[in-house]
Amino acid sequence: MRNRYLDLLRAVATVRVVVYHSTGWAALTIVFPAMSVMFALAGSMMAASLDRYGPFAVERRLHRLLPALWVLAAIAVPTMLAVGMAWDWEVLLWAFPIVDPPAEGFWLQGLAAMWYLRDFLWFVLLSPLLLPVFRRFPLTTLAFPYVALAVITFAGLTPPVIVRDLALYGAAWLLGFAHHDGLLARPRTALPAPAATGRGAALARYRWWIAGVFAVTGAAWALTHPGPRGLDLNDIPLANALWSAAFILVVLGISPQVAPRRILTVLNARALTIYLWHVPLIIAVVRLAEATGLPVRGWVGISWRLAVVAVLLGLVVLAVGWVEDVSAGRRPALIPGRPRRVAPVSPAPAGARGLPRQRAIASGSQG
Repeated sequence: MRNRYLDLLRAVATVRVVVYHSTGWAALTIVFPAMSVMFALAGSMMAASLDRYGPFAVERRLHRLLPALWVLAAIAVPTMLAVGMAWDWEVLLWAFPIVDPPAEGFWLQGLAAMWYLRDFLWFVLLSPLLLPVFRRFPLTTLAFPYVALAVITFAGLTPPVIVRDLALYGAAWLLGFAHHDGLLARPRTALPAPAATGRGAALARYRWWIAGVFAVTGAAWALTHPGPRGLDLNDIPLANALWSAAFILVVLGISPQVAPRRILTVLNARALTIYLWHVPLIIAVVRLAEATGLPVRGWVGISWRLAVVAVLLGLVVLAVGWVEDVSAGRRPALIPGRPRRVAPVSPAPAGARGLPRQRAIASGSQG
């Protein structure tokens, strides 16, 4: 049974990312640290898949992730090659971007958000190793990314960007594991896990206190170490990790009932398409505005750009969003979540009332 509350969080995170990249409002990184929430939700789903399918969960997750990327790459890569990007083996990384693939021209900016898929791939590949370690040493495993990020910050190190991101968002992914295992808010379908007993139970028992300490520490670090854009947490990694952890502990520490809404179905079924395409569309709209003298900043500029980007995203979702249905094993649909029509059952003729019931029992496995 789907957890509609998690669907709601994912939908809000998706919309928040689009609005942030359209406006640059730093406050959004504090009000709703969307990227960390998305990694936490993905970590919870990955743990559930590993419990159900074992190592084959990696292949299933990649099968759902990569086709939507390949659609974008089928347009971006030929375009970049046509305007002069050199062809070499690194271009093949667009098929499996475990490191940043090459990009030039318009797509250098338009694909700036590709780091999320790169990090996502690494977390998926590492999860079969991470989940058993987490369940054996839950608190130590959770603490490791924070310690690593603190060392990077205080020592002034400049590790490879993948290492930095694994430290920054690794704890969010592991908190997703904790959520699945019932240490934050037990999903209805979750079974007790080893981490839910012993030392792991301490996280559940003191999670509200831990959230408070992380929030205060993260806020204090952000206020005393602002970045080039002020309190935009994307520029302050340590504050980002701590504040995001507090936020995740709160929002995943509750499990309210959420009524099913089609908008949630659409946003969740098309989240990857929206994420992949929204930055190129934002860049294209801004460049059009600058070329034609239309307002870009201020409430007028932000309002019309958001409206245009939303319309264009809707058109892209209609055009290529169905790829996400195919990769998930669903029947392709222009707009997901349409109620299925049920054929009316005609009443049985007199004297044959037992026959329909026997047929229904015989074919019950098709329902």
